Amino acid sequence: MRQVIYKIAPEALWRDAEAAGTFTGAPVDIADGFIHFSTAEQVKDTAAKHFGGQPDLLLVAIDTGKLGPALKYEVSRGGALFPHLYAPLDLDSVIWVKPLPLGDDGAHEFPELEA
Repeated sequence: MRQVIYKIAPEALWRDAEAAGTFTGAPVDIADGFIHFSTAEQVKDTAAKHFGGQPDLLLVAIDTGKLGPALKYEVSRGGALFPHLYAPLDLDSVIWVKPLPLGDDGAHEFPELEA
């Protein structure tokens, strides 16, 4: 069974990555030296904490089995282990990309997630 992690990205940034064939990260990823991801259990809190109220976002599902040893789970928010990728993201590892619209309450509306 595959393991899936998620990246929340502004649509324009992700479309640039698709055109380039690789995702090197958002500004925060580049500053931190790795690409931040979240598990299915973490991604809704990540959206609320770091992307609250932001429109035009995409949710990208990634197959961890294609990432190799550059993927590390490290202690982050609240002592939880978060997935961090110490390499550019090869788009061959992308399972799907879906819109992450804002609901009437201002919270993002998530599609069904895989763990």
